[in-house]
Amino acid sequence: MDRLPVVVKTLASADVPRWDAFVRRCPQATFFHLAAWQRITEQVFRHRTYFLYVERAGEIVAVLPLAEVKSRLFGHALTSLPFCVYGGIAADADAGQEAIERLEAEADALARKLGVQHLEYRNLTARHEDWPRQDLYVTFRKAILPEVEDNMLAIPRKQRAMVRKGIKNGLVSHIDADVDRFFAVYADNVLRHGTPALPKRFFQTLKDTFGDDCEVLTVTDPDGKVLSSVLTFYFRDEVLPYYAGDDLAARDLAANDFKYWELMRRACERGYRLFDYGRSKIGTGPYSFKKNWGFEPQPLSYEYCLYKRDGVPQNNPMNPKYRLFIAAWKRLPVGVANAIGPHIVRNLG
Repeated sequence: MDRLPVVVKTLASADVPRWDAFVRRCPQATFFHLAAWQRITEQVFRHRTYFLYVERAGEIVAVLPLAEVKSRLFGHALTSLPFCVYGGIAADADAGQEAIERLEAEADALARKLGVQHLEYRNLTARHEDWPRQDLYVTFRKAILPEVEDNMLAIPRKQRAMVRKGIKNGLVSHIDADVDRFFAVYADNVLRHGTPALPKRFFQTLKDTFGDDCEVLTVTDPDGKVLSSVLTFYFRDEVLPYYAGDDLAARDLAANDFKYWELMRRACERGYRLFDYGRSKIGTGPYSFKKNWGFEPQPLSYEYCLYKRDGVPQNNPMNPKYRLFIAAWKRLPVGVANAIGPHIVRNLG
């Protein structure tokens, strides 16, 4: 018997519960496929979105969240999904090739209609081996062991010593109700690295939108001085530390190491099973830090369909053409950087 026909539709508000129910049960889907990213992308960053899905016999079998980023400085793109490390098509095992092809055809038609320079899928695994790809990024994902002490012992010896140093220094972890302390160290941290900060409104929107699935953990010294903070997402049985910042004093006190241990310890006690350390650029400090925790890098398959470009865009701090900008940005007062930065970073995605 022939399969029932599939229909491509655009997400409407009435479809959100069905969309999210699909995302939560589909193994290919990630936290960044949730429907809430549509409103966040539109309201905070003012980018047009196109959340597409395939339906068969009234059931969603595949989804593809897309957003259009149009910038004079950084180009014109259709991406799944800006400000998210994972994206692309998420499909049920029995969705069938037809459903995936229909979604991709719809995305291609939309990209051509909008006149974008490229279409980008931020896949966890490759879908189009023949497409140009960005090989700069990897992710780090590892199982959380059932017992807290086993997770401590799984950390390589030198890194484990840093965690124990943080404990010995009397550092304390707190779950914050808002993003205030987090944003202060995050904004200062990214300024020191010469990159614009995302707006504070974005982080508060994440907290308000995702509720208990978005958590801020802040580390202080015994006197209450803020040293380090991380904003983390929770999805199914995964914990995803996503944005972080550290005070200059954090390094000597091992506050960064202690922070991630506390996050892992708390996640283990709550029954989470996978720790997603997130995306890093190959050859950078964060890349080495995560490897030192015993996590193995997994290449991310960022695939591009090029329409009006000769190659994959390099809108990232590793691009030598941004060297002077980065050096100049580091010298800005933090208040000025926080005021200007959101207007720039919204177009980077």
